[in-house]
Amino acid sequence: MFLKMRRSKSVMNEDETYEFLKHCREGVLGTIGINGYPHTVPLNYVLFNNKIYFHSAKEGLKLLNIKINSNVSFTVFDNVKIIEEKFTTNYQSVIVYGKAKIIPADKEILIELIKKYSDKFLKEGIAYVEKDFDSTILVEIIIEHITGKRSNK
Repeated sequence: MFLKMRRSKSVMNEDETYEFLKHCREGVLGTIGINGYPHTVPLNYVLFNNKIYFHSAKEGLKLLNIKINSNVSFTVFDNVKIIEEKFTTNYQSVIVYGKAKIIPADKEILIELIKKYSDKFLKEGIAYVEKDFDSTILVEIIIEHITGKRSNK
């Protein structure tokens, strides 16, 4: 169950939310740690076919956490500005809740990551994907719930 956002006038509509998620550069993945503590890690990602993808080495704590519990959150934020004299902050943010799944590397998705982060080096990026393809995996997040929020005070 997901609670309704408390400040409904700050809510972004669904199109704005997905557009913001698509264009942000970094996100923070939240997993449930094997020790019971939350574990968060910043990473690069791509929104492709309404799913979130990021690449990874074939082992590590985030993957171990996902194998044990696939429930994750993923947060992006941008346009943050402290308004000192009003004791507030302007911002935009999106929080995704979903199920993470470790999947084999997929050239199409890896090239989408190259297009997002290194579009001026697409030819070199494709060669990079080919070279490191066998040592890479992907994590796919299937979005179950998404909220976008902004504050412009």
